[in-house]
Amino acid sequence: MVSGPKLLTLVRRAIRLRHYSRHTEEAYVGWVRRFVRFAGLRHPSQLGGAEVQQFLSSLAEAGVSATTQNQAASALRFLYEEVLGRQFARPAGIVHAKEPGRVPVVLTREEVRAVLGRMRGTARLVALLLYGSGLRVLEALTLRVKDIDFGRGEIVVRRGKGARDRVTMLPGRARRELAEHLGHVERRYRADLLRGAGYVELPGGLGRKLPSAGREWVWQWVFPAARLHRDEASGEWRRHHLHESVVQRAVTEAVREAGIAKRATCHTLRHSFATQLLETGHDIRTVQELLGHSDVRTTMIYTHVLNRGGLGVRSPADSL
Repeated sequence: MVSGPKLLTLVRRAIRLRHYSRHTEEAYVGWVRRFVRFAGLRHPSQLGGAEVQQFLSSLAEAGVSATTQNQAASALRFLYEEVLGRQFARPAGIVHAKEPGRVPVVLTREEVRAVLGRMRGTARLVALLLYGSGLRVLEALTLRVKDIDFGRGEIVVRRGKGARDRVTMLPGRARRELAEHLGHVERRYRADLLRGAGYVELPGGLGRKLPSAGREWVWQWVFPAARLHRDEASGEWRRHHLHESVVQRAVTEAVREAGIAKRATCHTLRHSFATQLLETGHDIRTVQELLGHSDVRTTMIYTHVLNRGGLGVRSPADSL
């Protein structure tokens, strides 16, 4: 039997060569590990469609969501096609997890104002961009200085979901606050340089091609972490970007303090961005581009806001 760590090392290497996100890497490695354990610690090269079918069906029977089951299937497809070099066809006969027809939670403008009014500092600025630009929380936290174009009023999202780049708007409401924030970040960055630090992680193989780029201002995180850390491989003192849990906790606390009886999260601000654009008459294709959806059907979930009172029908009770 080939040992687990060697297999997982190959999986990580293949993922990093394709510049997938760290979250995708950890998710795929986790699913490969679970699959190997499910199969009695046998190497995946010794397994086939029957074992894949049994594993994916067991997830549905355990009550996981359709999204989770699909992620597991994607991880196994990556394992077989990109790591083991074998053809992968999702086997027939899988017990499919039920896909719930959920309507996204959306905040009104007044509720968004109440939430942002109870937030402070960097977390508030990030939340403002989630709502004002339609960003996912990690998309906001992994922005580099060069991705903000004040002149054009744009934000470039690099390697968003699906490894796609896109351009979205920089809200006028956020410009002054963001410029002041970057001024503070730059002063701290200059101080780091004097201490022999000032490095950031670079995407892909850019660190090998341009060794000095890791200390350039344009590559710095817009939202860096408060603490420096020493990279074990290079010995460089770096700042990672702010951890998403900082913003998530701040949003959750602000929603609670505002007394909003909705299960609102960071992603709710993105939902609200899309919904309110449609409410004000923007076409769905434009909203699709701003959100970075590859399929307009994904964006269609936000059209529920146009169906007030049941497909736009006026209730007879409102005429009383």
